[in-house]
Amino acid sequence: MSSITITRPDDWHLHLRDGEQLRAVLPHTAKQFARAIIMPNLKPPVVTVDRVLAYRARILAALPASLQSGFEPLMTLYLTDNTPPSEIIRAKESGVVQGVKLYPAGATTHSDAGVTDIAQCYATLEAMEQNNLPLLVHGEVTDPDVDVFDKEKVFIDRILAPLTQRFPDLRIVFEHVTTRDAVAFVKESSSHVAATITAHHLLLNRNAIFQGGIRPHHFCLPVLKREIHRQALLEAATGGDPKFFLGTDSAPHSQASKENACGCAGIFTAHAAIELYAAAFEQAGALDKLEAFASFHGADFYQLARNKDSITLNKESWVIPEQLEFAGEKLIPLFAGESLAWKMV
Repeated sequence: MSSITITRPDDWHLHLRDGEQLRAVLPHTAKQFARAIIMPNLKPPVVTVDRVLAYRARILAALPASLQSGFEPLMTLYLTDNTPPSEIIRAKESGVVQGVKLYPAGATTHSDAGVTDIAQCYATLEAMEQNNLPLLVHGEVTDPDVDVFDKEKVFIDRILAPLTQRFPDLRIVFEHVTTRDAVAFVKESSSHVAATITAHHLLLNRNAIFQGGIRPHHFCLPVLKREIHRQALLEAATGGDPKFFLGTDSAPHSQASKENACGCAGIFTAHAAIELYAAAFEQAGALDKLEAFASFHGADFYQLARNKDSITLNKESWVIPEQLEFAGEKLIPLFAGESLAWKMV
């Protein structure tokens, strides 16, 4: 196969940052995807509808003129212990908020204002269930006694499974799943539970973090897992199950903030997102399943119309840049300096 054309895809999990960093990374996504779910973990976090609307305006203003008619940011609200049910109603009525993001406090970048005790959010979650507003979950516990490679599994047992039982009609997106445990949980749950899968978790296992020394640009949260888990993710993504769909979790950090004594977690993939997914699907012999995963399943779960236009990928070797401009600093993309076999026209 030398070329594939698919319905224009959407990215159901994306970090855009703000200010000049936003302006630097946004075009990478907007040239490939029609829509993207924008994460709210800014400083300060996007905890009110007013902040959501202001952030959305900044995103639209940052779009290059050539891309302004072809990309729509889908906004999210940052859940805290104190988010009132009234804010959920406002979010639903705004028409621009597509979900509410649960970060366990301290779980990842800019999550300090996240939830410390899920029980404090029950009234808010009930309002979300009643207003058909999805909960987007970073599924890791923060208990220091739990092994870093087990945090997702323990989160399922302690938090997520009881949550689905308490709120059976709450739509939940289990973000960036990384284990066969998470895949099994999503498959066994009701139709109200779905999951996003990143390209880097499809292409890499945890060995990649240590090949030839510490590889900070392969460090992300949730951390890469064993090969058995990568294979489970690949099977889920390419298996045609509508519960699984594309979410890059592309997370830009400057080279300086990645390559230091306490490097930031996050992998930047927006520069070649759809090409990276194509590489993973080709590896699995399932390029014919890419369109549904990238373009249909997420839109259907979020109850939005599928896109009407299309993109084309050619089988064409090209080299990923060694670095990208990032608000006056350097940004190192995934697989910098390496070749990819697919390129979007």
